[in-house]
Amino acid sequence: MPAEPATPPSVDLDDQGSRTARRVVGALALAAVLPALYLPGRTHNFFDLKIYMAAMDWWAAGNPLYDYVQPDRVQGELYFTYPPFAALVLLPFSWLKLGATVTIFTGLTLLGVVVTTKWLLDPVIRRHRLPHLFTLVVGVLIVLGVESTRETITFGQINMLLVLLILADLLFAVPRESRWAGVGVGLAAALKLFPAIFVIYLLATRRWRAAVVAVATAAGATLLAAAVAPGDSWRFWTHELWATDRVGRTDYTGNQSLFGLLSRLTAPEEPSRLIWVLLVAVATGYGLWRAVRASQAGDALTGLTLTGLVAALVSPITWTHHIYWFIPAVMILADAALDTDPRTVAGARRRRRLVILAVAVTAIIVYGVVSFYDWGITPSPTGSPWEFLLRNAYVWLCLVLLVVLPVRPGAQVPRRQRAKSDTLPEAPIHR
Repeated sequence: MPAEPATPPSVDLDDQGSRTARRVVGALALAAVLPALYLPGRTHNFFDLKIYMAAMDWWAAGNPLYDYVQPDRVQGELYFTYPPFAALVLLPFSWLKLGATVTIFTGLTLLGVVVTTKWLLDPVIRRHRLPHLFTLVVGVLIVLGVESTRETITFGQINMLLVLLILADLLFAVPRESRWAGVGVGLAAALKLFPAIFVIYLLATRRWRAAVVAVATAAGATLLAAAVAPGDSWRFWTHELWATDRVGRTDYTGNQSLFGLLSRLTAPEEPSRLIWVLLVAVATGYGLWRAVRASQAGDALTGLTLTGLVAALVSPITWTHHIYWFIPAVMILADAALDTDPRTVAGARRRRRLVILAVAVTAIIVYGVVSFYDWGITPSPTGSPWEFLLRNAYVWLCLVLLVVLPVRPGAQVPRRQRAKSDTLPEAPIHR
């Protein structure tokens, strides 16, 4: 009796339609929350960008760049504090009307959010066969809701440009040993000092050529600025770089670094520099040790994320808009949770811990530390253990993630391929 032809599996169009509808409703619900999250940021009114443009006008008029000062209700006097190379990049924007500059900065930041989120999510989507467009849309909406992104947009900051340069370098150029490896990190370090720690990361992971290229790129950009503005360059690197009081009050809650934590304990007095140096040494040593181990295990994203968290802790000034690195940390936690087999007791427990941590970190970085609470405008020490916990929320979060952020060996391999290779018998040994 001839075998009957196999019946193709039926496709429930109604079920597919309802699933699509639920996804659309979920994405729209997330999008509807964004205006409420951005409402407090309206008071910023692109404050930092306006300082940049006013400083560029001042500089173009023949005045010393680092003499520009602007009063602020909370921080006192604010100056232009970026390296001279950043001034060269910003100068052409001052030739435009302010509204056009605001539009360009905002548009480029939004584009940067989309591009970087796609870079982070695409490997997770491929490994776990997640719905591509829906996952990307939800990811972008969540990233736009995070306080660091909101502060970047509403202040008119350049952080997303730095993130683009660093991620493009460390996720793509460096692993592929491209001739351009190190250029992105070098340019980011020339624009702002915060990313310079990624040069140390390249050295620690023995990416010698990329480290040399990064240093040469940063030096070349700095020398270019020195050729254009020798006096301002000399003044920045010999004096203004070391004057932390030019950036703002270190005890202000928006400064989520170890030095900010210590400053909030002793305000209005300066904290002990010795204690700070010891804490910086411990955080740097342990954090970079874990970052190197992650890199050696093939998990480039965890390595650079740990490095970013170290930078946030050890910099004297780490404003909330600097700490982008919580975003990849959440994606690493979610990926590790999806990759954990829940069919065993230990696996189920691990997945539950990872999911709880990912949700908790997301909730903290969306609510933030400065958006919805007025911490006052005068220097004052933290008055209670609860206030000490709240005013340093990002510092505690960085410290926790330095310890518990999982390393995913072979993170670039699809899960199904890894599972298949795990079940293959070992090859016989020929003697």
